[in-house]
Amino acid sequence: MVSTLEKFIHSLDPRTLPRVLEIQSGIYFEGSIYEMFGNECSLSTGEVIKVIGFKINKLIASICENNEDSQFSAKVELPLNFPGLYKIVADKTPYVSIEEITRKVAIGPTRFGHPCFYSPEDIKLANVTIKQGEQITFNSVEDINGTMAVSCVMVRNNRSHSFILPLSQQGKFYECEDDQIYTLKEIAEWKIPKCRSRTVKLSNTLHTWDSSNPLPENFGGYLVLMPVYEVQAVMKFRKDVVHILSDLDVEVKDITDCYDTSSFLQPLSLEDVFERTSKEFPMVAEIMDGLLGSQKPYNLLHTGKEIVIYKKYQATRVIASEIRSDSSKRHFLIPMTYKGKFKRRPREFPTAYDLEIARSEREQLHVVATKAFDSPHTELFSVSVGDQFLVQQCQTSEVLCEGRKKVIDVLACEQILSNAYKKVLLPMYMEGGFVEVIHDKKQYQLSEICKEFRLPFNVKVSVRDLSMKEDVLAAVPGLQLEEEITDSYLLISSTSSPMESWEIPVYRLNMLVHLLSKDVQTVVPPMTRTTVEEISEEQYYMVRRYENQTVLPPPRPPKKPATLVQQPVFAVSEQDVSGVLQAPKNFCVDTKKKLCSNQDADVLVSCQNDLVHRDNEKDVTGKATLVENRVFKDSVTEGSPGKPCG
Repeated sequence: MVSTLEKFIHSLDPRTLPRVLEIQSGIYFEGSIYEMFGNECSLSTGEVIKVIGFKINKLIASICENNEDSQFSAKVELPLNFPGLYKIVADKTPYVSIEEITRKVAIGPTRFGHPCFYSPEDIKLANVTIKQGEQITFNSVEDINGTMAVSCVMVRNNRSHSFILPLSQQGKFYECEDDQIYTLKEIAEWKIPKCRSRTVKLSNTLHTWDSSNPLPENFGGYLVLMPVYEVQAVMKFRKDVVHILSDLDVEVKDITDCYDTSSFLQPLSLEDVFERTSKEFPMVAEIMDGLLGSQKPYNLLHTGKEIVIYKKYQATRVIASEIRSDSSKRHFLIPMTYKGKFKRRPREFPTAYDLEIARSEREQLHVVATKAFDSPHTELFSVSVGDQFLVQQCQTSEVLCEGRKKVIDVLACEQILSNAYKKVLLPMYMEGGFVEVIHDKKQYQLSEICKEFRLPFNVKVSVRDLSMKEDVLAAVPGLQLEEEITDSYLLISSTSSPMESWEIPVYRLNMLVHLLSKDVQTVVPPMTRTTVEEISEEQYYMVRRYENQTVLPPPRPPKKPATLVQQPVFAVSEQDVSGVLQAPKNFCVDTKKKLCSNQDADVLVSCQNDLVHRDNEKDVTGKATLVENRVFKDSVTEGSPGKPCG
């Protein structure tokens, strides 16, 4: 059947790729040269192309000024990185089967890939009856004993119930209302069903309006979004991949069933290469759709280059983020082979509960208070700005609460006075502010930090990695090492210079190769190089989301008693702390609790001069953070440890 390229791509199920298309007709009757992203291709009538992939390139937005049912006032083109946060309007058109939902709606392992539906009628299954209107969350599509089905979850009476819906299940299934907010890119990737449009409402803009903004000034209405896809295709006599926009005015016919696809080159993504068995390595490949870059290893990955892929494996990386007070943080993946050295930086702790999490057996945690706290109980200590503490341990204590004695969790500390130590108890729910005092001047390798300390951990590069042409970490004033992850890599080298090999990530490089039938040396080059990889905000949240899927969230800190009157809180700025409080140069802390002879009374060390403050500003671009926090919040039990009376 002949259809426009746009209609064909909009209805195409990606699971059926690749598809072979024959160009039928359009504005290019006698053949034409079409150019996009630097690739030229001839789209002649009768030309045959093999579609190997497609993704949303941009969105056409129809503007509705008043509500989603009003008439369109205009259509505008929006790039996927167009700023703003958007709420989704639930689709009013029902799906008629579970199979239709799986064909048209993105279902995946991330929080974005768990769509919710309800049925206006009861659904009777073998072990449960889903009542009309109950929300059904679709988690994954699975093969259950040879039958394709969807793994679902339903919450009833605060209890979660898991069940299976076969793809053959019929009925009416309506999309549930979604109270989350999303970026335009997230909506494009996860929330636009195939063959349907998506209506959204602008929830929050990120920038002030200017004349270059395609939306009307002070716009607060609705947008009906239609995707324009970028189609990746292979042509018979070309070794590269061509990119075509789906709105190109061309008619096509699907001839996959009657065409020999082996006449085309077989492009493979890095994920496809990684899925090959270990026995198939090493292999030689030519890059069909490569990367741009002048530094190694990216200059080895240009289109047309030949590479040797020696092996696949898992490698450890440490996620690190720049410490700064605004939202534009840089994020890095640091290999364990990094040869630079780090010095410690002070950590900040917003509550006493955070002090308990951070303390370790290796050394006593020494902190200074940057925020006052007036204790509601006489048995517990009231904190003043500048108070210094050595953190001991978590324990329980009896307090008088509304005329009754109650046992609550507290943090035992020792307050450092001018010539003595004083044992004090801090309520675990205490919302204060503490900054770590660093006495350790040692320089650490990355592997030492991961072995000896608990992450997250604040550091600064003190000795750069001299094996790198440019160490990007050396210029960063402060880094928080957040967690260790395991990621997938391929070991490659250039066929023209096989003296050194490089690790390249499998899931963050968007490139295609095809395998060559060439002899290859099986010995890995003696010099293997790794790089510090700077990743985007989106990649950062995806890496952390996948890593934390099977990890339970930490328990919530105890809450402040609800019956207590809010006490005034006094805080000081970084400059005030470092200016008013000074520490002795020879201040030391040991297990015998001895004070140094030249310790002064009011003091804190010069480490306050380089305080790095935690980012407490609201980051409207950090959508994934919002999503993950909500997941954690909903999945933790109400029995928080040490919850005080109230």
